[in-house]
Amino acid sequence: MKMHINQLIVAVCLSSALFSCKKEDNPIVVQPLTATTVKDVPADPTSMTSTTGQQPVAATGKFTLFSFKDNKQIANADSATNKWDIGFRGTTIIVNGGPIRTGQGGAYVQTGTFEETTSVPSSATFAQDQSATQLAITTGSGKGWYNYDQTTNLISSIPGKVFIIRTGDGKYAKMDILSYYQGAPATPAATSVARYYTFRYVYQPDGSQSLK
Repeated sequence: MKMHINQLIVAVCLSSALFSCKKEDNPIVVQPLTATTVKDVPADPTSMTSTTGQQPVAATGKFTLFSFKDNKQIANADSATNKWDIGFRGTTIIVNGGPIRTGQGGAYVQTGTFEETTSVPSSATFAQDQSATQLAITTGSGKGWYNYDQTTNLISSIPGKVFIIRTGDGKYAKMDILSYYQGAPATPAATSVARYYTFRYVYQPDGSQSLK
């Protein structure tokens, strides 16, 4: 009887040792997040070219809505849901959060580079869209994401600004706007077609505030 008990103890110990080895041989590897570049998202492109004494006319007056999770545009019919995270119309950018939205979204402007922004700062305070004129991402040259050159009539991103976006369903992403012109020309010209965003982003699907 004693021998059977000893054999049982040895068997249990061996099983435990083998299980421990298997766990050590297969450690959980956390895969780093990768950046996605989105090209030429239309931001209500104009339906006519500006001529002397005239301003370009917007095609629809609607925002193009985008989901970081799904990496695609969302239909305007779903504007009253949390399916979208951010929207573009001309130089105006909206988020899916605030009294005039239905999502949990918001925006925080981080000073630094895209690569340096590896998490949501503990001190981050997320602004939301309060009204059509009081948006989380401020409109106007030098105030939000862009500078406007009156000499060349060109729009360029303000360097050193990374947008941390809280998504419509409460997760996080970081975004860097690369171009406002179709094809993302390295040096935009007066003939470049405006209102086409190229940007890169990193989306964190697990709900944590890590962005790396």
